[in-house]
Amino acid sequence: MVRCLLKKASMILGIVTLTANSALGADATVTDEIAWWVIIMTLLGGLALFLYGMEKMSSGMKKAAGSRMRSILSALTDNRYMGMLVGAFVTMIIQSSSATTVMLVSFVQAGLMTFVQSLGVILGADIGTTITAQLVAFKLTDYALLMIAIGFGLMMFGRSDSQKNVGESILGFGILFYGMKLMSDAMYPLRSYEPFITTLSHLENPIMGLLVGAAFTALIQSSSAFTGIVIVLAQQGLLSLDAGIPLIMGANIGTCITAALASIGASREAKRVAMAHVLFKVTGVLLFIFWIPWFADLIRTISPTSDAEGMAQLSAVVPRQIANAHTIFNVGLALAFIPFTSFFARIIMKFYPDVEDEKDLTIATWHLDESAVETPSLALDLARSEIARMAKITGRMLDSLIHPFLEDDPGMDKIHPQLTLVEGIEMREKKLDFLDKKIKNYLLQVGQEELSDSQVKEVYGMITISNHMEAIGDTIERNLSPLVAKKRALELDFSEEGKKELAKYNNKVCKQISRLQKTFSELDPKRAQKVMVKEEKYLNLEQQYRESHLQRMHAAIDESVETHAVYTELMEMMKQINLHTGEIAKIILDINESENEAEIL
Repeated sequence: MVRCLLKKASMILGIVTLTANSALGADATVTDEIAWWVIIMTLLGGLALFLYGMEKMSSGMKKAAGSRMRSILSALTDNRYMGMLVGAFVTMIIQSSSATTVMLVSFVQAGLMTFVQSLGVILGADIGTTITAQLVAFKLTDYALLMIAIGFGLMMFGRSDSQKNVGESILGFGILFYGMKLMSDAMYPLRSYEPFITTLSHLENPIMGLLVGAAFTALIQSSSAFTGIVIVLAQQGLLSLDAGIPLIMGANIGTCITAALASIGASREAKRVAMAHVLFKVTGVLLFIFWIPWFADLIRTISPTSDAEGMAQLSAVVPRQIANAHTIFNVGLALAFIPFTSFFARIIMKFYPDVEDEKDLTIATWHLDESAVETPSLALDLARSEIARMAKITGRMLDSLIHPFLEDDPGMDKIHPQLTLVEGIEMREKKLDFLDKKIKNYLLQVGQEELSDSQVKEVYGMITISNHMEAIGDTIERNLSPLVAKKRALELDFSEEGKKELAKYNNKVCKQISRLQKTFSELDPKRAQKVMVKEEKYLNLEQQYRESHLQRMHAAIDESVETHAVYTELMEMMKQINLHTGEIAKIILDINESENEAEIL
């Protein structure tokens, strides 16, 4: 770990030294004419540090708080206004509206929230992204190197993962501001370069500002980063508020382009969420753009003023004004649209309506997202959702299992009447095999990221859980057909008592699978404990039923004697499934204990 940190430190210091020397070179070279190559080199270096710092800050925050973000989102989104506040809070913490969107897609797919509920969180996520702009508007560049030193110190010498994660966030924050300083220094000579000033003045044209903001944001894939660049320009007095507002509005559209591109080839839910982003942003910009002069006057009224003149005045007040405009635009948008989320949802559903049985017969993953692998806490949540889906599939197989043994007809699948009961079980077993492989590969990719000890344990714990789920499917599919054939060959039914016992025991084991499915969403230790208690109880019940069956055989009840082999094999199969549920519950408890220990440390 220390060696890894030293390597990262040397890389960061190397970049800082290179760009710092470039900045110094700019001061030494620029005399009567502008050294464009120095300015461009310093700008690119500063932008690289700015983006890298933002990524580091986001990474640290995600690691420090990301494991709790999903539970907060899923618990507090029943009310659209509460959902908006939660979306703002979560995005402020993890510094990524895209990560929030990925979580929302998984919730909607898993049925944990409706698409309408997710719209409130989307609006809140847009508010959360404005926090970065507000922080950037504070002139903290003089303390950038101090923040880098403190952050690196915590990463290097922190005693716990939480301290190291906080250190990573502070380090990223410092690098971000150092990158801003370099960009600001590079732009200083341009204050007196008339052609550049004239070019920027054209951005006061709303259409031009929108196009530049949208294009540049789509290029660098970050509206927060582009807003930071706009504020840097303003800090040098190169940008007026009337030019800055169209640029940040364009950034809002640019970030929609990113979301739209990311949804290509994605699930129907992902397309709906991406379209919601586009609809909200574009509609909001169209509502605001014709009122920019009045909006600018409002921002000037509520923002700090300065007695300076010319560029000095612009550099003193415009950065804060742009940050305030960015915040008020997104907050105003959210408050204006939040009462109409149901209306927007109906519009979006017309473009992407529900398709009957669109997914049920298709063998594919629903929740795994490759883009989330770099955010382990989120990726693990998505893997849990996929394993919960495996439990749901297994539950349907187990529910169908008992029918051909209690009824004369072979039965049809309850969900897909076009399939026989056995065909439905075989189809679901193929799904479980597919999902087991996909989940393993996904978790192994996550395992290659920087993980805490508890996350490492969770990765391998979930791989084992997936194995157990796949084994349950194999047990049902492998034994069902031969056992049904054996039962039919007897041309004899179970005794009435035997029928009741088999039906009751099958129902008990189905409940175990259902409990596990609910446990996976939040790794609920209480539910897991209940599964283990019930496992022991059902093992005793199985033994009790076996003894009852043997007593019926001893009493020479014909049905019990003739069906003995089928009865015991069927009961043994359900017993093995019950044992698997107990093992899964133990793994969930181990993972939960590991997470609790990590939080204490």
